Amino acid sequence: MTSVDMRTPEALADAERWTAHNYHPLPVVIAEAEGAWVTDVDGRRYLDFLAGYSALNFGHRHPGLIAAAHAQLDRVTLTSRAFVHDQFADFCHSLAALCGKDLVLPMNTGAEAVETAIKVARKWGYRVKGVEAERAEIIVAADNFHGRTTTIVSFSTDPDARDDFGPYTPGFVIVPYGNLAALADAITPNTVAVLMEPIQGEAGVLVPSEGYFAGVRALCDDHNVLFVADEIQSGLGRTGKTFAIEHEEVVPDMYVLGKALGGGIVPVSAVAANRDVLGVLKPGEHGSTFGGNPLACAVGVEVVRLLETGEFQRRSAELGERLHAGLNALIGKGLVAVRGRGLWAGVDIDPALMTGREACERLAEKGVLAKDTHGSTIRLAPPLVVTAEELDHAVAQLAAILHEKS
Repeated sequence: MTSVDMRTPEALADAERWTAHNYHPLPVVIAEAEGAWVTDVDGRRYLDFLAGYSALNFGHRHPGLIAAAHAQLDRVTLTSRAFVHDQFADFCHSLAALCGKDLVLPMNTGAEAVETAIKVARKWGYRVKGVEAERAEIIVAADNFHGRTTTIVSFSTDPDARDDFGPYTPGFVIVPYGNLAALADAITPNTVAVLMEPIQGEAGVLVPSEGYFAGVRALCDDHNVLFVADEIQSGLGRTGKTFAIEHEEVVPDMYVLGKALGGGIVPVSAVAANRDVLGVLKPGEHGSTFGGNPLACAVGVEVVRLLETGEFQRRSAELGERLHAGLNALIGKGLVAVRGRGLWAGVDIDPALMTGREACERLAEKGVLAKDTHGSTIRLAPPLVVTAEELDHAVAQLAAILHEKS
């Protein structure tokens, strides 16, 4: 195919013309996808090593998930929460059981689920803990990423996410991630919750030192504070366990879930907690027209079934060892650090060689899609259906672009 025949340049120009520039995507226009692979409008295939920031943990168009969606499309797709539909209880029950919790509150996007957790924690603080009205505080970690709504960016430390979007919502205290002493010092009688990612994804797949979250759990217990784990990116099999927090044998008071919960088909998010926490909400205090809709629930039920087998958690753990071994072998050969768990890695490229953006562009030229963050860091998160051979191929392409620049 000649450059004249290619459809990609025109498609990119149209996207640039008609959309707000809130993203800076790689110059790839995807038309089809299956499993761990995508195909662009010109027929070129790429190995997907981003998986929609973990939204595609089960791969593109997983047959079981597509079948569940197709079956539901022929029946009913939306009722609003003014009525109950026949998929709702099954979804909430199965997800609650997966989380080991009593109740589930379904929403749509990850940011909505985080907002839900914030509202629940505040109301719990007032109604259960007895915090004085309007004084509730939630402790969060520096370099967090929980979404981009106005409340959430109020406690972001990323200038791109925060600057020029004030006035900001009060009630949040920021502490260094991984520093237990700082967390302990920040807790006051007004603290109602600690909200943190078990692994900070957007920050570069940062894993805290062993024992940190066990310490967070103990501090929360000592001070009657809720521990809220944002598992939107890290959960549902990504790190080799159902939830990343399980690596510390810690159980949070609330799970915040999203991304993979929709199977890469529809946006599905949820908060899961016990009745003494989620039970503080009463009719009319929180909701969503599309949250918990029949199509979302039908797909979500099938997602939970896939996770109940343990297959995807095992694949992530076993293949993750292979991925990290391959990446660690490149330290000193263009890489300066590798972090992560399971099929999730943050890779720091020697900034003298190239930026993370340049690395991702060069990888795309070699048929591997990844995403940069914070300068010279790239994130690797293939679908959990990836094969060992595909992992090796992607690592080999990374090694090739590093060698070409060294």
